[in-house]
Amino acid sequence: MRGQNPSLYKTLVSHYKIRMKKLFMTLVFATLTQHLIAAEDLVEKKEFQLKSYKTVSGKIIKNLRIGYESYGKLNSDKSNAILVAHHFSGTSHAAGKYAQTDATPGYWDSIIGPGKALDTNKYFIISSDTLVNLSPNDPFTKTTGPASINPETGKPFGMSFPLVGVKDFVQVQKKLIDSLGIKKLYAVAGPSGGAAQSIEWAATYPDAVPRVIAVVPPGLSLPPYVISLLNLWSMPVKLDPKWNKGDYYDKEAPVQGVAESLKMITLSAVYLDWAQTFGNGPAQAGKDPLHSYDHKFAAEAALQARGEARAAMIDGNSILYTARAIQSFNVENNAKKIKAEFLFIPAQYDLIFPPEVAMNASKKLCTLGRNSEVFVLEGRGGHLDGLFKIAGASEVITKFLERPLGSKGICKN
Repeated sequence: MRGQNPSLYKTLVSHYKIRMKKLFMTLVFATLTQHLIAAEDLVEKKEFQLKSYKTVSGKIIKNLRIGYESYGKLNSDKSNAILVAHHFSGTSHAAGKYAQTDATPGYWDSIIGPGKALDTNKYFIISSDTLVNLSPNDPFTKTTGPASINPETGKPFGMSFPLVGVKDFVQVQKKLIDSLGIKKLYAVAGPSGGAAQSIEWAATYPDAVPRVIAVVPPGLSLPPYVISLLNLWSMPVKLDPKWNKGDYYDKEAPVQGVAESLKMITLSAVYLDWAQTFGNGPAQAGKDPLHSYDHKFAAEAALQARGEARAAMIDGNSILYTARAIQSFNVENNAKKIKAEFLFIPAQYDLIFPPEVAMNASKKLCTLGRNSEVFVLEGRGGHLDGLFKIAGASEVITKFLERPLGSKGICKN
């Protein structure tokens, strides 16, 4: 064509260059936009500090700190804040990622974000680490506990750290909320141990909490069976010789005991289907468990791997302290003080807190004249469905948050 019609050829080339330039600029803009959006979505871990805190039992903790994250924006009158409290072995990382390369986002990312059930276009979501969080070895977790340095001795507290309860978790969170200038929350929500904290919030600060979303909840007090279960979760740490009665911070940590504890926590939190997926066979072909005790069944090898995967991040003493704190949860005697409306979301096959636990708590609140309803989360993942299947409750959560307070005929169980 070039030889036949040079003028036409030049025109076509010119048009082609213009089109390619536009395409290139479009791709560059799209790439830059994608990176900007991704950067905006990244989560920043913040830190809240107190010079001194007096525990429920009357002990003083100096230089207390907890980490927290926030998603969305606080409105001008600070009336759109929702506090999210995390589960037993969790942290405040409820949504988003710290870096674009992170393998997974926070545990409730499926319901926290723009247009999701906890809609960050409407609400300002705050998620805090608990006091004595299990994961002080995680660089993204900021929490005071037995692994922290005692300012009076210059050494880690160990078992000299004051015992604390769920009410202490909540009182520290209240001070965090106060520091942000928030007088009244829009709602408090959380799964498992976070549900216990949410309920404690309603009992301790009834005028500050109009709504509670309690997911895979313990009811209004911890069932005695679960008090015993938490004792079992703690024992592997104490039986590890390296625990040394909690004095190990300048020595080898009781990592094996921690791994065994995490195995027990995992097995308690799943339903039968989890183990069924591994079958009855050996972990490795040709290595019959009856030929050597070192040969494992596939199910136990998988459980071992789960326990060891997180052991390095978990502090043994913090397991003991958190277990004791959760064991202490009980608002039965303060239930009359509660003013909040409740949405209980138990999981269908939860072996720790079966749905009847939430139903009984809801009935009691209804008897006391409070609006309370129960939505059973379907799935066969057990207690963990409160984390990984929570999106199944998105519609009911959205309606609960949007419904006017004091609506009639709400008690549904």
